[in-house]
Amino acid sequence: MTNPSTLYRGGVLHCPADPSATALLVRDGRIAWLGTGADAPRADRVVELGGALVTPAFVDAHVHATDTGLALSGLDLSAVRSAGELLEAVSAFAAGLPGDAVVLGHGWDESAWADPALPDAAALDRAAGWADPALPDAAALDRAAGGRRVYLSQASIHSALVSAALLGACPEVVSAAGYEASGWLRRDAHHVVRAAAFSSVTRAQRVAAQRRALEHAASLGVAAVHECGGPDISDEEDFTGLLAISGAGVPEVYGYWGELLGAAKARELGAVGAGGDLFADGALGSRTAHVSAAYLDGEAGACGHGYVSAEQVRDHLLDCAAHGLQGGFHAIGDAAIGTVLAGFALAARTVGTDRLRAARHRVEHAEIMSKALIAGFVEYGIVASMQPAFDRLWGGAGRMYESRLGLARSLESNPMGAMHGVGVALAFGSDSPVTPLDPWGSVRAAAAHHNPAQRMSVRAAFAAHTRGGWRAVHLDNEGVLALGAPATFAVWDTPAGVERGLPVVLAEDPELRGADDPTPLPVCRATVLRGDVIYEEGSS
Repeated sequence: MTNPSTLYRGGVLHCPADPSATALLVRDGRIAWLGTGADAPRADRVVELGGALVTPAFVDAHVHATDTGLALSGLDLSAVRSAGELLEAVSAFAAGLPGDAVVLGHGWDESAWADPALPDAAALDRAAGWADPALPDAAALDRAAGGRRVYLSQASIHSALVSAALLGACPEVVSAAGYEASGWLRRDAHHVVRAAAFSSVTRAQRVAAQRRALEHAASLGVAAVHECGGPDISDEEDFTGLLAISGAGVPEVYGYWGELLGAAKARELGAVGAGGDLFADGALGSRTAHVSAAYLDGEAGACGHGYVSAEQVRDHLLDCAAHGLQGGFHAIGDAAIGTVLAGFALAARTVGTDRLRAARHRVEHAEIMSKALIAGFVEYGIVASMQPAFDRLWGGAGRMYESRLGLARSLESNPMGAMHGVGVALAFGSDSPVTPLDPWGSVRAAAAHHNPAQRMSVRAAFAAHTRGGWRAVHLDNEGVLALGAPATFAVWDTPAGVERGLPVVLAEDPELRGADDPTPLPVCRATVLRGDVIYEEGSS
């Protein structure tokens, strides 16, 4: 006996194969019919769309669900614009917590502050590195939080400000790479304090945070996410717990476990790949991304840090091949990406280029690229999991990329248009909570890149955020409105109307207002995953 069928009619369907379609029939989780409302077959249930836009649902190809949920319910520091504002926010939030609680906050970005953090002359002379005088130190955080342990991750999640109380709870941190007595920690030191801070979160709190994150994603028209976990990001229980609720009234979760030579562990945990946040380097916001030319606003001559060798990349790819699993790396700087590609070349000597291409190994972020590096992605069939919001927030003149790299290099960052133009497979995401879940905003950001040479068409950007995410997990027949395809789609109210199957506000326009265009974007009315409604406007 088949399940009840549902007819959705009276809409505008993003269906290039049948632009005249205004209705679709869902039966047994698939699209059983497409056409005009006048020709629609009978159905057990009818949903009147009232002219709403229907598109394939979005896929967010890089998220951290637990962190996202905690950020949604915790201390959001993305709006602070000075050290004083940060301390005030910590003080107000801590006042409502028990005395033994850990203050968890996220999202501060000193590059956006009116008085951005810059190295002083004395700091530049210190062999151990440098501290930023515009940032509050560990003692100031102690005072603001009333002596509580404080962990505040920078927007990149590759460094954090911590209180003296938290440093005191981790005595081993002083000998870890990236330790600073000021309390701004990077690299291994950051991993130590992060693990200690998050150990205070109970299992019940983690599950609640994960479900909140997934429910929020569904409310934005997202039907699937790629969770990027690993020993430096989350623990195994956190990872498997998230996979356990995948698709249960929330978006599906495709997990990546980022541990070097960890293909067997990834398979054991239920991951689809041994990659994601397997770090080849750090992040530009924390000056730990491995770049070929020194940062302009950091310790003299500093180029960040590479965490793997070409030989380790090779061995990891061979391990993935032995287990029949997709692999990948987090690589942001051009030096790190170069190391990853050198490892691909070494692996190709053993398994061949065709086998590497068939695996669709991934590189997360791929921000600082060159023509030679892009050619390597093409040669090895690497999927680039990219975040258009990075350019929206930090690209262009006067923003963080220019401070770190200089204007010319900043305009060459996140070259989505160039990569798409030569056939690199793209899968778009948010890296939430590094940037917010915002799929239509990401489409607009890709179409309005600060560098006009790197702009993509709206249709190409939309495809990268829908079908591209499915193809990145080897589900090639998903992400389209087509007869027989999974009934996974979103229904949208479009304030400015619809033109040629996409919102007018995103229509191809040679005079795009830019990535920060305030014009309202579509609002999700419903999200459907394989025929099941996982979000409906107005439902609790």
